[in-house]
Amino acid sequence: MAGGDGPAGRTDAAAAVAVRFRELYGAAPDGVWAAPGRVNLIGEYTDFNNGFVLPLALPHTTVAAVSRRTDGVLRLHSADVRGGVARLAVEDLRPRSVTRWTGYPAGVVWALREAGHAITGADIHLASTVPTGAGLSSSAALEVVVALALNDLFELGLSGPELAVLAQRAENAFVGVPCGVMDQTASVCCTDGHALHLDTRDLSLRQVPFDLAAVGLRLLVVDTQVKHALGDGAYAARRAACEAGARALGARSLREIPYARLPAALEQLAGEPEDVRRCVRHVVGENHRVERVIGLLDEGDVRAVGPVLVEGHASLRDDLRVSCAELDLVVEAATAAGAVGARMTGGGFGGSAIVLVETADAETVTKAVREAFASAGHRAPRVFAAVPSRGAHRIN
Repeated sequence: MAGGDGPAGRTDAAAAVAVRFRELYGAAPDGVWAAPGRVNLIGEYTDFNNGFVLPLALPHTTVAAVSRRTDGVLRLHSADVRGGVARLAVEDLRPRSVTRWTGYPAGVVWALREAGHAITGADIHLASTVPTGAGLSSSAALEVVVALALNDLFELGLSGPELAVLAQRAENAFVGVPCGVMDQTASVCCTDGHALHLDTRDLSLRQVPFDLAAVGLRLLVVDTQVKHALGDGAYAARRAACEAGARALGARSLREIPYARLPAALEQLAGEPEDVRRCVRHVVGENHRVERVIGLLDEGDVRAVGPVLVEGHASLRDDLRVSCAELDLVVEAATAAGAVGARMTGGGFGGSAIVLVETADAETVTKAVREAFASAGHRAPRVFAAVPSRGAHRIN
């Protein structure tokens, strides 16, 4: 990890990566950029179904010092991974040709070139405060910070949503992870003090005010610090089940199934495998939950969001079956200790949960969760506040 998580910490991180860049490559970088991780308030497994999501950017960022090259060479180094500088030829980049963490920045270069942009090489040094394996989109932050830097340095003129789509293509086609576009869009487009209402069908955006402090609330992230092997391939399996459900219903995606039609849709799917029916029930219900939460936020009834979060967790646990004992324990312990609401966030099988609490109860709820983990013999979770923060930007 490098630097802190607030504005001063990002400035410190920028200075640190610039110094390390000079040590690695023998000259100062052309610039330094930052891109945040994200936490999703509501809207899980909906983005690849052309549905609604409501993420917010975290203060935790990936910072990149970058210089443009003209000789076709891509050099990559990370402060967070053991090893020296990786050297690649941009002409040789092919899907699945680069493994481990270097696949993400290399994939961005490949995606930009595939889209017709003349990326002629770069020197890149990275450092991150986004927890990896926590469901907070560390990979998207990595992709986005590289995409933004190259967009600036090569004067490509791409918009934030365009960069997000290219970063998603890097992860889908180059790395081989079938993610939706939410993570990358949140990292690029979120703003301070807001959650981002993203319609993944047409990429339309709306910044929804989300000032919890003003109403005496706080949103905690509880990183369970576990990742179960059961999650390997499970995301792709759920996506395939959703696509099968849409086909069986004669729809291009599950976004086309309105919530009012859900009972009839499930009846129509009576002959389909149970996992298909469960995935359809979750996604259609989750789109409706996003709309409910946005309605509550627009009305200023923020506390009423809590039960919707709990409802969403139950659907992820029982219908989608992507939760785990540690995530369930966070929700159970937090709500028993007085939390307004809680749910797992991200892909599941470990990672993080979010907990909406009265500010005055934050320490009590945190203590209850930690004690529950200790009693169950689990590793102590990491708990921190999720402050809606700025999207990707150039630092200097």
